[in-house]
Amino acid sequence: MTKRSRADWQGYIPAITTPFDADRNLDLPALGKLLEWLHSEGMHGLLVAGTTGEWPSMSPQECKMLFSAAGDQLSGKLPLLAGCTAFTADRVLELANHAAQSGFDGIVVTPPPYYRPLPDEIFGFYRDISDRTPLPICVYNWPPGTGIDMPLDLLRRIAALDNVVAIKQSTSDLRKFLDTFFALKDDIRIFGHTMDEHGLALLEARGGDGTMGAGGVLGRIHADFYNHLWAGNIAAARECGAKDRMILDAWYTPELVGRFGSGPAILKAALNVQGLPGGYVRPPLLDVCAEDVERIRETLASLGRI
Repeated sequence: MTKRSRADWQGYIPAITTPFDADRNLDLPALGKLLEWLHSEGMHGLLVAGTTGEWPSMSPQECKMLFSAAGDQLSGKLPLLAGCTAFTADRVLELANHAAQSGFDGIVVTPPPYYRPLPDEIFGFYRDISDRTPLPICVYNWPPGTGIDMPLDLLRRIAALDNVVAIKQSTSDLRKFLDTFFALKDDIRIFGHTMDEHGLALLEARGGDGTMGAGGVLGRIHADFYNHLWAGNIAAARECGAKDRMILDAWYTPELVGRFGSGPAILKAALNVQGLPGGYVRPPLLDVCAEDVERIRETLASLGRI
């Protein structure tokens, strides 16, 4: 039995935003409404406290509050993954233990940001977590946020660790994604398929696990890309994927960085425009300006979301 079979994660799993109120406090009632909406829109899982969830601006205690609230509401209803990125393995494990107690199904962890550790140091970091984690690990390769684009040789070493069951491969280099996919897909789950013609061609020809996308702001459109694909309705999947691609092209650079604000700020504005609980971002991030809110509104209107 391969390690990939230990995790039933597949399809569209958004990295969700974390609602903060006007005073920039954690807004748990708004979180509950957001979780209810995402679940009702058919998401195939949720990633809580990831990059989109603004984990760097939250204290460990706040992350734990987030895990407790999400677990109480949705544990057992769909896969829940906890963003547990931190500078040390001990801090990762502190969060992972609470996520496990809250009913989560796995953790998502980047290499330690800012330090720019060497490959052997990155491997040791994941080995330490793998040896002690209560939950299976999804390794997150996120070059824009960490400054590190882990090479295939390193990913192969990390993928061999006992509790590593998935990789979220968020490099913007298609060739690197393909190399990772073909090298490791039979052993662990690989996330990062684009919801466009490239992604469709690969998913149709060789299968694949899914996409851990940002925010889930288009609701069921995101999830239905995979639902239609699995049902064999490629035309309908293509239509959903084109809508996802439209917001990526309009709001993000090819390197997956926001064009006119941070990713969380853009996605929260997109939720707010739709009457959904996006809320505010926390400093040092800034909410997008009124002019850019209108740009977001125009995109969503063209997609029929408002």
